[in-house]
Amino acid sequence: MADQAELVFVRTFIKTIANHPVTFPDDYQQPLQDWPKKVPILPIELPPVPEPKGQPSAPSVASIDITFKSLKPPQSFTLSVQPTDSISGIKSQLASQPRAPPADAQRLLLKGKALADNKLLKEYNVKDGDTINLMVKPGFDWDPSTAPFPSSEPETKSLLEPDMKSSLSSDSLPKLSTGFRHTRTPSIVLSPSPSVISLEPEGKPQDINLTLDTSSIPTASLSPATQSSYQATICEPEFWENLLSFLRSAFNNDNDALVAFENFLCASKGAMSKASDIARIRDYVGVSGMAGT
Repeated sequence: MADQAELVFVRTFIKTIANHPVTFPDDYQQPLQDWPKKVPILPIELPPVPEPKGQPSAPSVASIDITFKSLKPPQSFTLSVQPTDSISGIKSQLASQPRAPPADAQRLLLKGKALADNKLLKEYNVKDGDTINLMVKPGFDWDPSTAPFPSSEPETKSLLEPDMKSSLSSDSLPKLSTGFRHTRTPSIVLSPSPSVISLEPEGKPQDINLTLDTSSIPTASLSPATQSSYQATICEPEFWENLLSFLRSAFNNDNDALVAFENFLCASKGAMSKASDIARIRDYVGVSGMAGT
């Protein structure tokens, strides 16, 4: 009886082990004798690769004429571009035209949507004779009557020149329209103005006193009470809804009305009390910003 019971136990144990799945470690390798045999490959001679007779010429793409129109200030440019040109390249071509704004200050819009610099013109389905709206980025004052645009780097003079006075004027720098900040840089006068730099016996140069002239700095034209009333008015979404209704009645094209609305809203960002006022106004009016923001 004991032998029979032991035999039943062994059979049951073997059957239980056989039902368990077999697991192998990650570094398990099958023995070489169990590997499948490789099929012998017959050496077949292949003919040599024929040499190319000539590279096929790429089909030429016809250029199209695009009109770039600006409402403020009123200006229009017509360029002949390729549909495969990038938007950044088109901005550079437009910047080379007389009285055109620089490429980094341009914003191109088609049907109220901003064109991305890293995309091609053909991705926006632009056809020959279409018109693209031209705007400048907030904070840049574009005046087509003054061309070319002056450099923002002031000219430096040698220390050995007789005249040591240097001033920075607002006429030679682009004006920034951001709220009620100052738009003119105060002049800096070097006093006195020696013709030759004299040295002390120890070899140390003499100190030059700098005088900051702040008499020409303009003050805010609005009183605190008026400024607070103005800020409270432009932060109300109802004001911008009424403004959008007026612009749509003044312009025949709804796209022009949206461009004018965007100009007014961007110019008033500096006077907003909160950063979330712009988003609250856009949600209330139902007009999204450039690139969907």
